Amino acid sequence: MDNLEGCVALSLAAVFLVLAWTVFNWLWLRPKRLERHLRTQGFSGNSYRLLFGDIKENAAMMKEARSRPINLSDDITPRVTPFINHYVKNWGKRSFTWTGPTPMVNIMEPQLIKEILLKHVIFPKQKQNPLARLLISGLVSLEGQKWVKHRKIIRPAFSLDKLKHMLQAFDLCCGETISKWEKMVSSPSSMGWCEIDVWPDLEALTADAISRTAFGSNYEEGRRVFQLQKEQAVLAAESMRSIYIPGWRLLPTKNNKRMKAICREVEALLLDIINRRVKAMDAGDSCGNDLLGILLESNLKEIQEQGNDRKLGMSIEEVIEECKLFYFAGQETTSALLGWTLVLLSRHQDWQQRAREELFQLLGSDVMPSFDALTHLRVVHMILLEVLRLYPPIVALVRSVPEDVSVGGLLLPAGVKLFLPAILIHRDNEIWGDDANEFKPERFENGASQATNGQVAYFPFGWGPRICIGQNFALLEAKMAMAMILRRFWFELSPSYVHAPATVITLQPQYGAQLVLHKL
Repeated sequence: MDNLEGCVALSLAAVFLVLAWTVFNWLWLRPKRLERHLRTQGFSGNSYRLLFGDIKENAAMMKEARSRPINLSDDITPRVTPFINHYVKNWGKRSFTWTGPTPMVNIMEPQLIKEILLKHVIFPKQKQNPLARLLISGLVSLEGQKWVKHRKIIRPAFSLDKLKHMLQAFDLCCGETISKWEKMVSSPSSMGWCEIDVWPDLEALTADAISRTAFGSNYEEGRRVFQLQKEQAVLAAESMRSIYIPGWRLLPTKNNKRMKAICREVEALLLDIINRRVKAMDAGDSCGNDLLGILLESNLKEIQEQGNDRKLGMSIEEVIEECKLFYFAGQETTSALLGWTLVLLSRHQDWQQRAREELFQLLGSDVMPSFDALTHLRVVHMILLEVLRLYPPIVALVRSVPEDVSVGGLLLPAGVKLFLPAILIHRDNEIWGDDANEFKPERFENGASQATNGQVAYFPFGWGPRICIGQNFALLEAKMAMAMILRRFWFELSPSYVHAPATVITLQPQYGAQLVLHKL
């Protein structure tokens, strides 16, 4: 008996020592080893601080930056990414920060960015915080053959031929918003103008557009999904700003319980819509030209080509995740683009008028823009590209280094993260010139490649093999909205507008976008 107790005690002691060593290595030895390696490669940064690294300093600077607005002419980077902006100014472009015990290496050289984004197998996306996965996963978070399969199945939904069929939905959604604004501007008390916070209306417009284009006649049910995903985005952003402790998601905290409840409700709503569509397809009905129908049709085709093995297609659960991604990416990106475009054109009346003149010349006053007409809007296209440069929806990309690797003459150790701050690179004077912070759409007169001299210094939708599959969708919807708005109104900033760009998940106006609309 004594021998048995002794064996148990020794086993427990061994387990404890292994756990203690694992934790000690994770919290101290490994971070310090990575730090020494990075310094030998010429990177600078703070010394590692136990467990939290730079998180507390980052959070404090973010809180202080968000407490005060800025002028429209100011560089937005000290407000949007205050810690990284401060770090690069003090430590240089080759620097690293600490997200807990993990060093995050800043990558700001276009040639390095090109290599990293091209070699997406070597530099995969970072693993998501498990709580953030409750908001979105799907294609954006997949790697390897699973990513290849999903992208192949989803790609047809975003082909130009399919996007043409979505113009009517864009037109209908934009028309409802325009009608609302026209009633407000035309009311007897308005004198032909009125002040409107356009941000909530743009969010509703793009949510309605993604609901109609994703689910066709089921768009009313889609609106509830949008409301839930919007709440989920705020909760997910909060969880991503703190260090993730393994197992934390299992604790019954208020935020954890709410995020899981939202996830269950969203998935139940989407499952009901998808099951009804699958039953209709089984009965011989058309899949439809909405995103869900095209996705299901493409998935069925892939299964049939693989010998009717359903395991080689996407499961219903995977289709649900892709639908959640449609919602979040499709709505958030386009509403942010439209919001900042209206704000910047309010300040730059010359470009507002140039865009309006182009629209009247090509379309007249009442014609619904055709696909071909939208592709010929050079001035509007230049404006949108410049807005995306100054206000990219996703302000940075993050990549992992799972194994020791050499890139651009650097030896990067396994375990570091790579931080590609689009918002800083898009405003880098060395790349764009001394007027990098100014709104100058003429930069893109000959396209993005010419504007950057062929460098990878402009990536609002990512770049390389993993460039956003919905890029054309977002730009087409934005062009349609701008074509309709500019032919009905001219607009200027309201005296009550407060310039406060801030990130939730995407870059948004923290206090809304108050404009004065004038009827043409």
